Amino acid sequence: MMRALTVKHLAAAVAAVSVLAQAAMPTSASAQAAGAAAASVNYLSEGVAAVVNDSIISTYDLRQRMLLLIVTSGMQPTADSLGQIERESLRSLVDEALEMQELHRVEKEQKFTIIAKDEDIDRQIGRMAQENRATAQQMVSSLAASGVNPETLRAQIRAEISWQRWINGRYGSRLRIGDDQIESALARQNAAAAKPQFLVSEIFIEATRVGGAENAMRGANQLIGQLQQGAPFASVARQFSAAATSATGGDTGWVTGEELQPVLLQALEQLRPGQLSQPIPVTDGVYILALREKRAGASATLVDLKQAAIRLTATATDADVAAAQSKLSALKPLIKDCSNMESAAATVSGVIAGDLGESEIKDLAPAFRDAAEKLNVGQISDPIRTQVGLHLIAVCAKRQDGGRVPTKEDMENRLVGQQLAMIAKRYLRDLRNAATIETR
Repeated sequence: MMRALTVKHLAAAVAAVSVLAQAAMPTSASAQAAGAAAASVNYLSEGVAAVVNDSIISTYDLRQRMLLLIVTSGMQPTADSLGQIERESLRSLVDEALEMQELHRVEKEQKFTIIAKDEDIDRQIGRMAQENRATAQQMVSSLAASGVNPETLRAQIRAEISWQRWINGRYGSRLRIGDDQIESALARQNAAAAKPQFLVSEIFIEATRVGGAENAMRGANQLIGQLQQGAPFASVARQFSAAATSATGGDTGWVTGEELQPVLLQALEQLRPGQLSQPIPVTDGVYILALREKRAGASATLVDLKQAAIRLTATATDADVAAAQSKLSALKPLIKDCSNMESAAATVSGVIAGDLGESEIKDLAPAFRDAAEKLNVGQISDPIRTQVGLHLIAVCAKRQDGGRVPTKEDMENRLVGQQLAMIAKRYLRDLRNAATIETR
């Protein structure tokens, strides 16, 4: 979601207003006052910037979006950056025009409402203002003071909310992430916890989106220049990155080397926390990475367990063991997870349940250790025989040196989010390929 306006960015916005306003004036005096930066946008007179099917994007729309991008990204408008800001603004306007055309078509055909209403926009603006410790009115006033028509922000928010609502509504309920996919992802996460990890933010400039590898590299260098001058990484990522992480300001979370392309890992290994990489070319574009933190792999896995058990001595007869086995096997399907283990156990005579607390896996008894290593959070073991009884154990939580291992539900939500992001990207690409787009 777009970053709200802060006082820090007003200076950049006001400077941009001056440059762009003067660029639209035909007098030689104004060109001299605007300088080199204004010269790069002198052609932006009132008119048509692009036609997307039957929708017109005016040069006024384009200038307004450029100002909004400057305000929300914290970038300084310079002769070098204005061209990049203009291209990204126009691309965003074209994409939003395609999205809104598709949504209007779907609404007309299927007779239900998708497009966000004014009250939806108001709520989002309120949340954005609250994040910046301001009121919605203060935020709108700040936009107006920097030359941005608040309707420019509202139009962008409307497209974003509506498109996300349509993608989630159409595809979210249809996606099925299998247990094998979730368990495989959890297993990779658990294995990764023992290896060196990097907390990374990323910006990805997609070559096909900006007109080729050369433009991608040029754009990445310009963004690095802006970041080095103080533009907030998260704000720049939201506006310029083609990666799915753009929605979270480029935040990838903690990653291991196995999750990265070799060239990206090589770049990260040369950085210290707080440093920014140089442009990193890959097959389909250019990355910029910021290393926020680095940590060694976890040396210990801690697990929080509960059990339901039947007391049996080491000399119990085979018949007693079989009877206990039958009771616990019947009990297991009744246990949803740790939350209802005690209540479920209370329904079966002879079964006692209790909390085993948190321990390092390596310190557990061998029979329990094997189960704790294999089970994911929320899973229940088969009956386990020990010298003192027969046990079902449930894994309530796992963590690595203070880091929490995701639950099955966490991982499922993460995988669904990744799939929806890919679907949305393909959908928009298909709309672009089928559209008639003319830029002036």
